[in-house]
Amino acid sequence: MDKIEIFWLAATILLFVVEAVTVNLVSVWFALGTLAALIAALLGAQLWLQIVIFFAVTILTLIATRPLVKKFFNKQHHEPTNADMLIGKICIVTQDIDNIAATGEASCSGKIWTARSFTGDIIKKGSKAKVHSIEGVKLIVEEITEAE
Repeated sequence: MDKIEIFWLAATILLFVVEAVTVNLVSVWFALGTLAALIAALLGAQLWLQIVIFFAVTILTLIATRPLVKKFFNKQHHEPTNADMLIGKICIVTQDIDNIAATGEASCSGKIWTARSFTGDIIKKGSKAKVHSIEGVKLIVEEITEAE
């Protein structure tokens, strides 16, 4: 076995080991590229062709599989909670909501929550507001007018 074949073999083994240890699919494309280059070397291809094959296989496998991998592994999965049931509900502002002063509270479903305005407008105590979203432990609310 020539030195270059040993190099490709060692690189292939190392990258597959790294892939097995990390479980994040970070080096599998490179490992497949080194494997293809190793096969080319064993078949007698010149060094420049081995390098071209390495890059071609690496890039092609990355392009072919990355969208699929991202779909299954990089999802930011949101587990619904009981608090998510508050979205869309009407609440009563119990303390003036002022995003700049970082103040505000609202009562929703019998509990008092820290609240912030979705639009950035000040919402006065006693107003009705609709829960737009939840960020951490804060309700993001939008004032509703009597016409709504």
